[in-house]
Parts: sequence; structure tokens; C-alpha cells
Amino acid sequence: MGIEVGGTFTDLVASGPDGLIFARVPTTPEEPEQGVIAALRCAGIEPGAITEFSHGSTVATDAVLERRGARLALLITEGFRDILLLGRQGREVIFEPAHRKAEPLVARGDTLEVPERILADGSVSTRLATELFAPRLTAFLEAGGFDGVAICLLNAFVNPSHEHDLAAFIKARWPSLRVTTSCDVAREFREHERASTTTLAAYVQPVLETYLGEIETHLRTAGFTGPFSMMQSHGGRAPVETVRRNGASALFSGPAAGVTGAVRLAGLSGHRDIITLDIGGTSADVCLVENGRPEIASHSTIASLPVQLPMVDVTTIGAGGGAIIFVDETGMLRVGPHSAGANPGPACYGRGGTRPTVTDAHVVCGRIAADARLASGPPLDVAAARAAFAELADTLALSVEEVAEGAVNIAVANIVTAIDFISTRRGRDPHDYVLVPYGGAGPLHAVAVADSLSIETVLVPPRAGAISAYGLLTADHSLFASRTRRISVEEGASEIVHEIIDELKTELNADADRMALGPIRRCDVTLDMRYVGQAFEIAVRLSEELAAGSTPALLRAAFENAYGAAYRLGGIPAIKVVEVVTTRVALHITEGMAPTLACTGPHVASAGEVVTVFGGGRHHEARRLPRRAVGPDGLAGPLVLDDQTTTVFVPGGWAASMDPVGNLILGKIG
Repeated sequence: MGIEVGGTFTDLVASGPDGLIFARVPTTPEEPEQGVIAALRCAGIEPGAITEFSHGSTVATDAVLERRGARLALLITEGFRDILLLGRQGREVIFEPAHRKAEPLVARGDTLEVPERILADGSVSTRLATELFAPRLTAFLEAGGFDGVAICLLNAFVNPSHEHDLAAFIKARWPSLRVTTSCDVAREFREHERASTTTLAAYVQPVLETYLGEIETHLRTAGFTGPFSMMQSHGGRAPVETVRRNGASALFSGPAAGVTGAVRLAGLSGHRDIITLDIGGTSADVCLVENGRPEIASHSTIASLPVQLPMVDVTTIGAGGGAIIFVDETGMLRVGPHSAGANPGPACYGRGGTRPTVTDAHVVCGRIAADARLASGPPLDVAAARAAFAELADTLALSVEEVAEGAVNIAVANIVTAIDFISTRRGRDPHDYVLVPYGGAGPLHAVAVADSLSIETVLVPPRAGAISAYGLLTADHSLFASRTRRISVEEGASEIVHEIIDELKTELNADADRMALGPIRRCDVTLDMRYVGQAFEIAVRLSEELAAGSTPALLRAAFENAYGAAYRLGGIPAIKVVEVVTTRVALHITEGMAPTLACTGPHVASAGEVVTVFGGGRHHEARRLPRRAVGPDGLAGPLVLDDQTTTVFVPGGWAASMDPVGNLILGKIG
């Protein structure tokens, strides 16, 4: 069973002896664990019948965004007290004179300097004298009323001995105090990013522990005895015990689960180069996938705070179905990033929302049917949706339909910009990829997005609104490890690189054995490389052959191929020295065959009904049909296709057909 708690809905997908079971219930933001319990009730499944439970949630993300995590103490090397405050010199908003950096999660007064120093080569310059430091540490911790302690000492990624000694001392004196060390969270260089990631992990740990503990208690009390895992940001699952130790690894679990499910379903149709488009109630997430593998980023940000952990390279914008539409101070129509969320939600939900949203815009334009139901609840309130646009229509001197269509077009333009960021700006032509939309609103926008990017094929998987929950069932268990060690690519370098790779593989396999994970295992190896003198690296994924054995010449060639693909440069001087900076190994453990959503039902011929939709500044007719009415021969648009968890909109000039595995294929006519 997989249950994914999103910003608006909680989705359940379970694979049992009678096939797949689906359920969708509204998310309860104040108590997200109640959404899990409600989804179980809606599906009619007793916890005792569950053999394995996999979970994805925005709880860790929300704790950071809403600043409701732990009260932390930060222990930092003497002389580096302000590392979180100083950050980097880059500015998110370049032309805003009054712009301020995000406030760190740890106040300056809650930071204590530790008299110790380890040098860049791992040697000890100043020994940590715990017995001498103990009185000052004791007074600091006992006066602070802290929930947890984050430890990030200089160069601990090379030599973690001081962090281990300090953590052991604190745990012995204050066993109830949670301790998080940087060497266990992000064993890489760049002090600010490592300190930020460590504090993020410590900050969300108590929130995750409480949340996961309540779910686990409910399940175990009701008879569940199987393994309980959680999706991590990099697209693989891990036992909840692992996630509890490093809560930062689950910051982007929801988007990662969706990409995993989309890759699986598109692969069944033979498409391995795809761009995923996940539009839920709160946000729109896009990701580029090449050869069946999503891009993995080594760093990102959340609430403008750096995160230095592997994660599926998803770009997120505030263009979800609940994105609020408004007129700004210049008189321009805007969409998002603020969302109506789950409560009250869009006006059409009938829960008291009065501000217009993207979902309301689709209702007004007729792309979502008036009798559509919200998570098995009452039909949508079309009158409320129209009323929500009345004030904007008056302000702009346009009809309600024109404002709604304009808002949808703005949302599409924002999504196109996000896809351009992950493709064109990185040397990839979106024309070469298949667009895979999912989430409750993804298939409504997909063709307009594809048209803008000259993408010729759109693949809509079955039950597209539940793909993130489905991804929880298909994901491997995955463990990651990394080490920063600068190695010039010259004679003898490959031996050092492969020594580090072997060490990391041994470490990960030992962890997998301790967790009793399965025997079907594979490793991916990536090297962060650069020309000596450059400030940042590019990721170079090694083939199985190179990961098993290589030469300096082959390593250099792999780097220059990746560098050329990223920057479209040729004729790079051979005199430039290349270096490996960080070595990364991912261990993936496959747990049997994953279920498939393919062939969800037989083809049902239907003439459908004629509905009126608004597009291109005018009303016109479209056929409304169930998804199963689309056969292999295809139907020409305009079509409004009902798909249980979402609506697929196919405008004129495009056609829809069903492929042999049950994916809906949309393409241009002619």
C-alpha cells in the first residue's frame, strides 16, 4: 500500500489479490495523519491486511515553510558562529534593495562555539578537550530549553571524530536530547550548505518523529505487522527508522514519488526520455528524465535555505489547481504562488472559499464538468466559481470566461518557463521528449504546455491523479552515500576513485543488510567534477564499466562529454587540469515486481455528450466522454475526458488514442 499526503488531497493505492484499490480523501493540514486514517477507511482496508506500507508526505516541508520545528542549539567550530547568517553572497532578488536573506533556523544566541579545529586534510590542529569544554556546554544546554542539538564542525566531512565525541558526550549526559551531526547527514564540503542541511534535519526531526509515530501506532494497534517505509527526496524508499535519523532526506518526498510512478508507466509504452508535469492542488512540479532516469541534483533550497542532499531534480512553481488568481498593484493579472490549499480550497469546492483559483477557471471554461465530484463528495459549485471571478471581471472590463481563460494561459506560461529552465537552459531540446502530465490538474494543462514547447506527444497515464501514491508502490529502496575528496585526474587517480567507490559500496551494503533489505541490488556512481580553478562542479554519471574500472583518460573523457553537453563547447584545451571533488554512490534494492496501472478496463464505445467549453476567446462545442471510450484508433478533439481522478482536456487540432498498455497518447493531427 502507498499513501501520499499532498497539500490538498491524500491518495491511496493498494495492490492486493483482487487487483488495485484506490481512494482519495481531502487532506487535513492541521492533522495530516488523519488523512492517512481516513484514506484507509475510505478504501475499506483493515491495517492487519497490509503486508507492506509505503508513505510520502509534505509534513517535513510544511514544518520548514511554517517555521514550526524544533528549538535548536547549534554547536559550531570556534570562529564560525555566524556561518548560517553570512551564507553566500548571491541574491535571490537582484534588483530589490530592501531584500533580506532568509532567517536561519537557529538564532545566533542559540549557537555555541566549540574550541576545536580539524584541517582540510583531516589532521587535528586543535584537539577537542571535552572535559574542559563540559562546564560551558552544560550551562549553555541547561539554560536554553532546547529540543535538539545540531553539530557541524569544520572539516568534519574529512574527519568526523570530534563530532562523534561531542555527540556521545551529549547523549550520555542528556539522553532525551536529540542530537544530529553533519557527518551523518551530509558528508560533503561547503560549510554553509552543510550547516544549513544539518540544522534542517535536526529542525524537522521531532515533527517527523511525532507524525510517523502516530501513524505507526495506529497501524500497529490495528494489527499491521509489516515493514513501514517512507519516500525520500531522491526517489527511493527507506525504512522509517532511517528517515527519522535524517528528516531532511524526506523534504521532497511527494514530488519524488510522482516522478518515480511516471517513469514506470511511461516506460511501459517505450518512452524513456520524458518531461514530467505534476500539477496538484498547491504547486506544479516539473522534472526531466533521460533514458528512464530522472536528473538527480546534489543540492537545492527550501524556503531559501540550502539543502545539500541528493534529490530528484524537480523545479516547483506555485501554479497548482488551488493557485489564487488576482490583479497586482500594476493592474496585471497574476496566478499564484499563494494557494487556497485544502481548506477552504477553490470556490467551486463549496467550502467557503471566495477567491478565484486555477481550478475555478477550468470550471468556468467548461473543462471540468459541472457534475464532477470532489473526492466522492458533492458536485462542484459552478455558480460559486463564476462568482469568484466577478470582481476581477469588473476590474479588467472583461467577461468572467475571458478572465478565467487568461488566468489559465498565465499558469501555462509559468509552467513553460519552468520546463525551459530544466531543459533548454541545460542544453536539452524539449521537442525531443514526451510530456507526461499527472496530478489532479496536470492533464488539463498538458496540451497547451506541449504546444508552447513544440512537444509532439503527450502521454497521460491511467488514474493520473494518483500517480504519486502509485509511485510509492513502484519505488526501490535506495540508500545514498557520498565523500568529498579532491583528486586530480592524473596518473594513479582512478585507483583512488575506485577505492572510495568500493568503500561507499561496502558501507551501503552493510546498511542494507542491517535493515534486512532484499538481495537484488544495483549501484549507480556519480562523480562531481570540474576544471581546477572553477567554483562549481557538474555531475558525471559513470557507466557500469567505468564504475567498475577506468583510467584517468577515460575519466577525463567522461567529464568533457558531460561538460560539452551542458555548455555546448568544443575544443577544450587539454592543458586544463580536471579534478574529482565528490564521489557519490546510490544503492538500489528492488523488492519484487511492481504492480501496473495498465489496462484498467475494456474499451467502451460511447458517443458521449456535447458540452460547451470556452477557448480562444469564444465558446465552442466539445465531446465529453469517459477515458475508456478512447480506443486504439483514436478520437479527434476537442474532447473532455473523465478519468476518475482527473480530467483530460484535448483541444481541437489534437487527437487522443489508447495504447496497448492503457496509457492515453495525445498528438497533433496532421
